[in-house]
Amino acid sequence: MTKTKLPIFMAALTILSGSLPARAEEPDVATQIVDVMNKVFGVHPGFRANHAKGVVVEGSFTATPEAAGLSRAAIFTGAKIPVTVRFSDSTGVPNIADGSPQANPHGIAIKYHLPDGSETDMVTNSLHFFPVATGEQFRDLLTAISQSPKDAAQPTALDKFKESHPTVAAALATVHTPDSFADEEYFGVNAFIFVNKAGAKQAVRYQITPEKLVYLDPKAAADKKPDFLIDELPSRLKAGPVTFHLKAQLAAPGDQTKDGSKPWPADRKVVDLGVLTIDKAVPDSLEAQKKLLFLPGALTDGIEQSDDPLVDTRDGAYAVSFSRRNP
Repeated sequence: MTKTKLPIFMAALTILSGSLPARAEEPDVATQIVDVMNKVFGVHPGFRANHAKGVVVEGSFTATPEAAGLSRAAIFTGAKIPVTVRFSDSTGVPNIADGSPQANPHGIAIKYHLPDGSETDMVTNSLHFFPVATGEQFRDLLTAISQSPKDAAQPTALDKFKESHPTVAAALATVHTPDSFADEEYFGVNAFIFVNKAGAKQAVRYQITPEKLVYLDPKAAADKKPDFLIDELPSRLKAGPVTFHLKAQLAAPGDQTKDGSKPWPADRKVVDLGVLTIDKAVPDSLEAQKKLLFLPGALTDGIEQSDDPLVDTRDGAYAVSFSRRNP
């Protein structure tokens, strides 16, 4: 999907209109996902259904020559591309403690502001791979969570779901609480296709790596102030910029691209695509993030969608969430 110059809300409406169910009484999977999230986390007007708590910052991205060889996308020309970035905690609870295990995985969403006035997005989080393969399975996972309160009979619906979907526990085992959003690594669980100037195509998965990786043990994380991650990043930026490396893990021939719960082998080549520099905290982050919509499928020429169905589901769910917090 190529990003147009339409206002972002119109982009959301386009996605919604393209995914409307045949009958109004049967919501599509994206809407069902948001409905279950609202049930699990509660309804909090003005906030996202998931990753409700976050902080918005700004900076730039400068690509490497290797990136230009892989993709003809405007973000990879080597020019300095302005970006708007949002870091976030998991769950739809706006006041979740940053050190809570439930705040994992943390997320980073990047909006690249291209020279022609268009935009393209990347939405990643600290899970090394996704817990399930499809939107329907993710809806069912959330439903199982909603049916498994603390006093539920054992085994709970969630226990049963995890037993039948072992990738859930495996994926959740890859996350930890960092001492800073700046000291965390983030992964694109969906595959995308790079297209270079010669038309050659390469399947990739994104990685965003910090200058240093620092994790807290559970007790140290629990002892932190509730907003320590949200407060720490703007404070750190006063002392200087924060940098990450955007990387691409390259699929080998035969590697599947449709299932985000199945990571590619660790020995696959990883290419440094460039440096993401964050140098400014947005003054009114809480207000700014209400108006931001990041869509994994908001792509630009030179980056194409793979056959992973979760990209469309994520786009639809994010658009539904956006429409509800901005009625």
